[in-house]
Amino acid sequence: MYQVRRPSRSEFRPVRGLSYHLRVWGEPDPQTPPLVLVHGWMDVSASWQFMVDALSQDRWIVAPDWRGFGLTRSDGPPVDSYWFPDYLGDLDALLDQIAPDRPVDLVGHSMGGNVATIYAGVRPARVRRLINLEGFGMPATRPSQAPGRYAQWLDEIRDCRQGTKGLQTYDDLQGVARRLMKTNPRLPADKAEWLAGHWAAPDAQGRWSILGDAAHKVVSAYLYRADEAVAVYERITAPTLSVIASDDSLAQWWKDRYTLADYRERIRHIPQLQETGLPDSGHMLHNDQPVELARQVEAFLA
Repeated sequence: MYQVRRPSRSEFRPVRGLSYHLRVWGEPDPQTPPLVLVHGWMDVSASWQFMVDALSQDRWIVAPDWRGFGLTRSDGPPVDSYWFPDYLGDLDALLDQIAPDRPVDLVGHSMGGNVATIYAGVRPARVRRLINLEGFGMPATRPSQAPGRYAQWLDEIRDCRQGTKGLQTYDDLQGVARRLMKTNPRLPADKAEWLAGHWAAPDAQGRWSILGDAAHKVVSAYLYRADEAVAVYERITAPTLSVIASDDSLAQWWKDRYTLADYRERIRHIPQLQETGLPDSGHMLHNDQPVELARQVEAFLA
């Protein structure tokens, strides 16, 4: 089993009607801004542990489990879909609590990178440095796609209500670890087994279930507007680092519908932008190359 170098502690805070789970390392320091790490889709805050262990310096680090993931909980009725603006609202409310009077260093991966980058343009004064780890956004859309998208959303929330859109369960912890390694072949077995214990939990029947709401699989009712994203990027004032893995995830997911060239065309609108690559890594680059990524993160934030 992977041996943690910097143990975290769990905290729960009320955020917009939810009990938000935060994974926290270190203690607040008035001389250093908080480092806030936000994870991607179908991931959890524990996924940052390997990168945090590789950092050369101790600092106050806060990593939330997004709504519907990990240990974040709601006492309200079940939901049948999730809305992107809620992630912005949750992040804003969380920063009001942990850093009400100073900007933070903000790092986001995948969906979290997209949230972090949009947030940095909407609330530019709240972010001192921004690091986007493969937070690509989505392919551009056309208005003519709207009727079909709404119809798809209606179909999928019906499926969600009827319980036909569930997530796979596993016999044991090792089954979860094998699932993680199948998705990410670079993930070593010791890290996969450690992460599996935070990514899933046994249910009442003893089956291991992913700590993620199946409603996250429901398509967004709204079309992704690339022109709106660009307008937000132009308002970012924080120096920004875009880190791209050596494996081309966009080519795997979208083929020629959305390419790295398309992504680079969008993010060039961020005024203070740097881009770097991470060798021998896939989309889960903070799991694949935590030591090299930690070096790049610390160099940029220094």
